[in-house]
Amino acid sequence: MRRLVSALDAFPDAEVTVEANPEDVTPAWVATCRAAGVNRISLGVQSLDPAVLKGLGRQHDPAAVAVAVRNIAAAGIASYSVDLIYGGAGETNESWTRTLEGVQQLDPRPGHVSAYGLTVEAGTPLALDQSRHPDDDTQAARYEIAEQMLSEHGYSWYEISNWSLPGQESRHNLNYWMEGDYLGLGCAAHSHRAGRRWWNVRTPERYIDLITRKSSPESVSETLSVSQRRLESLELAVRTRLGVPRSALASALGSEPAVTDLVAIDPRSGRLVLTVRGRLLANEVACRLRPDAPEVAEMTSPAR
Repeated sequence: MRRLVSALDAFPDAEVTVEANPEDVTPAWVATCRAAGVNRISLGVQSLDPAVLKGLGRQHDPAAVAVAVRNIAAAGIASYSVDLIYGGAGETNESWTRTLEGVQQLDPRPGHVSAYGLTVEAGTPLALDQSRHPDDDTQAARYEIAEQMLSEHGYSWYEISNWSLPGQESRHNLNYWMEGDYLGLGCAAHSHRAGRRWWNVRTPERYIDLITRKSSPESVSETLSVSQRRLESLELAVRTRLGVPRSALASALGSEPAVTDLVAIDPRSGRLVLTVRGRLLANEVACRLRPDAPEVAEMTSPAR
């Protein structure tokens, strides 16, 4: 890891994040991170309920999270994020609330919290056990609990599944949602530059073989047209606190009441921003976007 990160010495102000499971954040490991230039840790906490952790197949117990946080702070890494998953088997509103409360009791508490609804992926043990599949209404209730509790503790949402304390938004996260450029290195890594996207072969064996033979590991690519970029820019922006121009949802303030409780006008920018209910139904809003509006075309032009 130190050799890999040292290749980025040309970017001294970079946000360098490493994802980790709590049980792996030992003093020696986190000291190596610090020496390598890592300045942000993303902890895969998922839950602080032992039964839910077991159902998710996680190896750590809740006590390991507090130990990991102490080790991060002792190593001098000031920024860390907590990743949570709601909707796991055995979880209740009460246990999810306790997880959120437990996150606030970590010392130091995280500057950033991500909370994702459990999704069922084909081919996994979860997909085969319908009794463990999450219910949409239940997940919506858990999201609303997260929004309320995190807001009360000073966190603000900046993307549907991400909250942060002031100034502690994830820089790479924001870059993706703002359709910025990024370079992905490694197997299955995705990259984007000026409307062209590409991703590498999925398996480590194939990736290593191609690199060893000095061949490109690129598997598939696509280039978006100007109109596709306009629409995609809106689809990404509508998921964020930035929102979209009012012209992007011209009908939202008039003849379609079903939409008006999904979006609100930001009093500072005048843009349309998702309400809490709108975040739960973001796809419904995205389906009504109008990328052909002059204001939208100007804002999302690739020349920006």
